[in-house]
Amino acid sequence: MAERLLDRFDAVLSDLDGVVYAGDHAVAGAPATLARVVADGVPVVYVTNNASRSVGAVARHLTDLGLPASPEAVVSSAQAGAELLAQRLSAGTAVLVTGAAALEEVVAGAGLRPVRTQAQAPRAVVQGLDPELRWADLAEASYVLADPDVLWIATNTDLTIPKERGMAPGNGALVAAVATATGRTPEVAGKPEAPIFRTAARRVGSTRPVVVGDRLDTDVLGGNRAGFTTVAVLTGVDTRESILAARTAERPDHVVATLEALLAPCPEVAAESSADGHRAACGTARAETDGAVLRVHGDPDDLDAWRAACAAWWAAHPQTDEPRRPELVWTGSR
Repeated sequence: MAERLLDRFDAVLSDLDGVVYAGDHAVAGAPATLARVVADGVPVVYVTNNASRSVGAVARHLTDLGLPASPEAVVSSAQAGAELLAQRLSAGTAVLVTGAAALEEVVAGAGLRPVRTQAQAPRAVVQGLDPELRWADLAEASYVLADPDVLWIATNTDLTIPKERGMAPGNGALVAAVATATGRTPEVAGKPEAPIFRTAARRVGSTRPVVVGDRLDTDVLGGNRAGFTTVAVLTGVDTRESILAARTAERPDHVVATLEALLAPCPEVAAESSADGHRAACGTARAETDGAVLRVHGDPDDLDAWRAACAAWWAAHPQTDEPRRPELVWTGSR
């Protein structure tokens, strides 16, 4: 029996939004796949940048979708933010919470005093996503942050969040509004920083985890920074085209259409470079580039063709700090 992609790892660190669900609804096939992963003896830890809900609420949502999960199976950016605050501040310090009640709860649980106004003399601001956040809340954070000695922690800086009706503004868009008003930049507690992933791996004693996510700038970047294998899944934000153009730090080790690929054999990609260019093959697809034009011999609907394209293009541009899109030419199967 061929080795499955899953068989290479001892834990799955999975994103939620865009991977397991979009809003209230499950991504097709995701609950059944992850239930099978757990049944096969591989623990799953859900690593989420969504700080608007408690880990208990997230666990209940997963259970409702057919994935029985305890709060211990969820690591949130709200928890990461509260832990970072507790490391930097004395017990009982007032912290302005610009976010949901779930964020306020974990701040209090970390031994700090959550407040909502500048009049309560906060010495830090923690900002997380809250669908009910108002302009007045962002303004209050801006007023507090006018003091350069006030610590500013953002749970995450995702610019968008996938919902059942499409893409919506994420916490990063709201953080950007405060940054524009104050001229300041926050410290980020959650993804794409490595500690949240390392915390998740330690929770289940994993030494060979795989990070699965739909975003290059959070899931893949953070997993790469943690030194873990990364898998980009095409059910959320990033696309075949954006992955092909990815900067070096955000390139995944594997690209899959859905989570079900974890239970299938891993497609092998062969690449070679020479003085006259770079070539790669995956399945029946082939790709070659001189560093400017990328020619792909295959079907644009075949993910193997994109895997070959990524391997050839990335070999031609091993180090790039900015997204780099090739002139892409499809020549059909050959």
